Amino acid sequence: MAASEGTILIGQKPVASYVLAAVTQFTLGSKRVILKARGRAISKAVDTAEVVRRFMEGKVNIKNVNITSEKIGEPGKERVVSAIEIILERKE
Repeated sequence: MAASEGTILIGQKPVASYVLAAVTQFTLGSKRVILKARGRAISKAVDTAEVVRRFMEGKVNIKNVNITSEKIGEPGKERVVSAIEIILERKE
């Protein structure tokens, strides 16, 4: 992982935990933070991105959003799960 980029995997913690992690990354000098989530956590990732964008008061933009689906599970018991990647970037 480059010093100018951080990745945050969104899971079951409250949104505030992920907002704090993203803001901390930006405060420590990261130019870009990537939020990744799958399945039910997708809405949490979107909420996190919006809260960070508002909290940073115009210093952060949503650069890109990638939507995919991934196969997870053991062979024979695989299932397809939606996934999202939200790229937040600090304005220069």
